[in-house]
Amino acid sequence: MPALSEHVMDEIRALPPQFPDVRTAVMPALDLAQEELGYLTPEAMSDVASALNLDPGYVEGVATFYTLFHTAPVGKHRLYLCTNISCKLRGADALLEHAMRQAGVQEQDQVSADGLFSVEAVECLGACEYAPVMRLDHAYHDDLTPEKIDALIAERKEVRAAPVPAAPPAPRKRAAPRKKKTDA
Repeated sequence: MPALSEHVMDEIRALPPQFPDVRTAVMPALDLAQEELGYLTPEAMSDVASALNLDPGYVEGVATFYTLFHTAPVGKHRLYLCTNISCKLRGADALLEHAMRQAGVQEQDQVSADGLFSVEAVECLGACEYAPVMRLDHAYHDDLTPEKIDALIAERKEVRAAPVPAAPPAPRKRAAPRKKKTDA
């Protein structure tokens, strides 16, 4: 049984014409698979290989080489903090520890108890001039401070805790307009 939905499989099959070589479509295909499942299962990697007519070992090699692909469960919100030299010089190590505390994880391979967060140090996010930098839910955040991290984490916790709005009340029948009394 396939791990990926037919819709995602169709998206993956449509990728090769957009690239000079089918192998260059592997990363976007893995990204689609990870987006659907949350992480890459062996079955999902096999589905990607099948959809692209590639060797499953090649696809798995790509998935396990890049740190932005996960082969184990991760939090719904993934914080990737750059710890390369530019970010490190601007306090990335302390920010990483702060983010882990705020997210409720003690280790980088851990998912918070509520399933919302995982935090990971990454080698480079390619935005050295804006150091320190973090990627959170496909968006980049720069010139990080502990306060910025706190706000980003709090926003995601609030969304989770927000009550589901009740169904709107049934529409009322409108009364017929009253006729004005005129003095005659």
